[in-house]
Amino acid sequence: MTPYQQLQAALPKSPKTWLITGVAGFIGSNLLETLLKLDQHVVGLDNFATGHRKNLAEVQALVTPAQWARFNFIEGDIRDLADCKRACEGVSYVLHQAALGSVPRSLEDPIATNAANINGFLNMLVAARDAKVTSFTYAASSSTYGDHPGLPKLEDVIGKPLSPYAVTKYVNELYADVFARSYGFTTVGLRYFNVFGPRQDPDGAYAAVVPKWTASLLKGETVYINGDGETSRDFCFIDNAVQANLLAATTTNAEARNQVYNVAVGDRTTLNQLFALLRENLAPHGVSPEVQAVHRDFRAGDVRHSQADVGKGQRLLGYQATHRMAQGVAAAMPWYVKQTR
Repeated sequence: MTPYQQLQAALPKSPKTWLITGVAGFIGSNLLETLLKLDQHVVGLDNFATGHRKNLAEVQALVTPAQWARFNFIEGDIRDLADCKRACEGVSYVLHQAALGSVPRSLEDPIATNAANINGFLNMLVAARDAKVTSFTYAASSSTYGDHPGLPKLEDVIGKPLSPYAVTKYVNELYADVFARSYGFTTVGLRYFNVFGPRQDPDGAYAAVVPKWTASLLKGETVYINGDGETSRDFCFIDNAVQANLLAATTTNAEARNQVYNVAVGDRTTLNQLFALLRENLAPHGVSPEVQAVHRDFRAGDVRHSQADVGKGQRLLGYQATHRMAQGVAAAMPWYVKQTR
């Protein structure tokens, strides 16, 4: 069974309506594209704080007019309970992606991060509960593992948070668990590990490392590596994250509900290895194989190593990563090159 067929099989037989918060963002727009291509009805909520209208325009160009007609966009803010309630009307499945990401941003402005990631999250929980949605799947984060040194990361063992952002994502898990216990409300948290892929913004001070380095290499700009480059991450291609969301939202396995899952591939790639891999993939596009990165100080709030154990998701959700690191980079490069040139 192909990944696309697997997603088709996971969907309910009768038509349902999905809500994607943060629909104009990187992960949200990829979820939108997949659901529309699967002929689902989708409501999208976004205030464009970090998302982009161009992402929605790109999705529109990739689906048929009939599929696009199944999409209803609401410009609104998760910090406004009324917007959340309006978005949840008639919805069966919520995919809550809206948040203020970035560890550095949270260190600079913890109040804004708290307002979006905790107040906004609670608003969405209340609105979804009151609308009696079937399930509430939300973007959790590998940052929740904090200072716990153990590898690979197991969902039940975490350390102390290392940033305000990590605190907010942990609080999300606590609230979701309380709503499940107190209201019989189905929630599933997905701890993303360094997701990358098409429509991930390379610009701005808080850009993720893969699109930022790729754009810099294509433009002939200096690539900076924080620390010695041996910091490692479990990079996860966007298709893996989309699969996990749809499987989590539609699971009929009672044991799989009200859980938190790692979403990754179970590998570790160092920053030095990542730089070499990007340089290799971009060589056909004019990037010299001799170009070198510049090292600078470690970044505050960053963990040294991160690697997921994905066994729980495999066992309870049927999750199987379709792209490992090299496959994901190869799949993402055409989009990055097109955007930069």
